[in-house]
Amino acid sequence: MTTTKLDLSGLKCPLPALKTRKALKSVKAGDCLEVHCTDPLSVIDIPNLIRETGDKVEITERTQERIVFLIEKLDGGAKPDPTAPAG
Repeated sequence: MTTTKLDLSGLKCPLPALKTRKALKSVKAGDCLEVHCTDPLSVIDIPNLIRETGDKVEITERTQERIVFLIEKLDGGAKPDPTAPAG
């Protein structure tokens, strides 16, 4: 398992979520992306993004200065939206 680090310190919403989404595209299934953020809204935005992609996230550090997410890329990528119309 390989861990790629992504430092998004200083970036404000929506950039941390957008850059995390882009970085996840280059991470292989089974590998991890460690994301460092300073934007307090990232604790909402990044978990919501990971719910959409179907991967797994946990907050490994949360202080006044920064938030660190560890995202595991799961096999299969994005899950289909169950509310989307078929066909």
